[in-house]
Amino acid sequence: MNPPELIPSEGAIFNTSIFAVFVLITLFVVYRASSQSTSSDYFAAGGSFSGAQNGIALSGDFLSAASFLGIAGAIAVHGYDGFLYSIGFLVAWLINLLLLAERTRNTGRFTMGDVIAFRMRARPVRAAAAASTLAITFVYLIAQMAGAGGLVALLLDVKSTGGQALVIAVVGLVMMLYVLVGGMKGTTWVQIIKATMLLLCAALITIFLLGKFGYSMTHLLQEAAQNNPKGDAIFAPGVQYGKSELTKIDFVSLSLALVLGVGGLPHVLMRFYTVPNAREARRSSVWAIWAMTAFYLCTLIIGYGAAALVGTDAILDAPGAENSAAPLLAYRIGGTVLLGIVSAVAFATILAVVAGLTLTASASFAHDIYANAMRRGRTDSDSVVRVARITALVIGAASILGGILVNGQNIAFLVGLAFAFAASANLSTILYSLFWKRFNTTGTLWGIYSGLISCLLLVIFSPVVSGASDSIFPSVDFAFFPLKNPGIVSIPISFICGIIGTFVGREKVDEDRLAEMEVRQLTGIGGVRG
Repeated sequence: MNPPELIPSEGAIFNTSIFAVFVLITLFVVYRASSQSTSSDYFAAGGSFSGAQNGIALSGDFLSAASFLGIAGAIAVHGYDGFLYSIGFLVAWLINLLLLAERTRNTGRFTMGDVIAFRMRARPVRAAAAASTLAITFVYLIAQMAGAGGLVALLLDVKSTGGQALVIAVVGLVMMLYVLVGGMKGTTWVQIIKATMLLLCAALITIFLLGKFGYSMTHLLQEAAQNNPKGDAIFAPGVQYGKSELTKIDFVSLSLALVLGVGGLPHVLMRFYTVPNAREARRSSVWAIWAMTAFYLCTLIIGYGAAALVGTDAILDAPGAENSAAPLLAYRIGGTVLLGIVSAVAFATILAVVAGLTLTASASFAHDIYANAMRRGRTDSDSVVRVARITALVIGAASILGGILVNGQNIAFLVGLAFAFAASANLSTILYSLFWKRFNTTGTLWGIYSGLISCLLLVIFSPVVSGASDSIFPSVDFAFFPLKNPGIVSIPISFICGIIGTFVGREKVDEDRLAEMEVRQLTGIGGVRG
């Protein structure tokens, strides 16, 4: 079974039409919702969203192509091991709910740099925060771009590398329009629309799919095992990560990155600034957790259902490989119409997440580096927003090139790398800044740069980049680090270096700023908005 037989040319025309309609509608929403008279409007929507609205938008920002395409494909091919991504993504939100949501909302204003620079020397710390934000965002962005290339290549029957590169470029250009026109308010409404569509779509596919098997989960799982070369092994751990002791360690490393990474994702932390107070920030996390719980339960059924109805071999032979499982399943159970709907939702997922990521990166550069590090606060809102828009163009162009380079990789795996960067570079410094009184500027810089650099080097010299058949550069081999996810090494390095740097720095703690930060993060008193 091959993709041309699965998706005929008239389906490609229908899918293209749905893509175009969705883009036009959401661009109109973005334009109508945009209000950018100040930098607060552009970066944080003026703190005007409720906890429920922001929670749905958070789920829309977080449920990326990795969740919809990558995890469904991983479950279809690897079974239980693929579902471990869902568990890691979901459990990770407890860190935000219990430790970070209220405190970051009360302490910061626009970016993660506001929190960790609050009681430190602002210029070097903000520069370090912006560097980590840009690096994490770039890795996350190229995963989404790769997802766009694989998805549209499947739906429009684009087999050539040049054609898929063109698709990725078009997605990048549309994403830039969202960010340039709408800012945070427009992007948030796109994410709310996208999250609602995604949840409804996943629920409908799940209901239709179970109906195919007489609403018998047992029957569905039996068919999945029959159409997967691994057989009943897909219901137990070990198909992907149990082959050797090394793969088991790699799984532990991936799990650490997934569970700890959410607390350091800049685009997630930035969303807590779009609500008016800490109570709404906490409600945002609760709403997001419930929405994502429902979604990930659906992906479990969708993944095994794709194995049952489409077959693992057909999935791996399609453009996009594992990432094609959900669209192929939609075509099998609902024909061209359902495929078009799923395609539009998946496309919306990529556009919304990419827009949120780009906005975060541009806000960090404009607010942390330009406004505070370079201009020392002596600038106006118009200049900051203008710099942010220019940065969005640069980030968009870079992510298009990166997406073309990694096209074909499993998206969930690539996002796992972004989580490793976030946990390594940011989580230690955020937690130390909020909860360790003695923590100082030297510790902050050591924590950020050690985690960021160690993670980057380990990825470069790992099988992700070279030395394996599924590497980015399979024809060369300069890998010496055996794990595909570096989290088990780079995350502890960041925490340890943060401690060592604090004691090496021997800087005197600013007691006044420390006291102000403690009061502000617990009560919200003294926070500056707008």
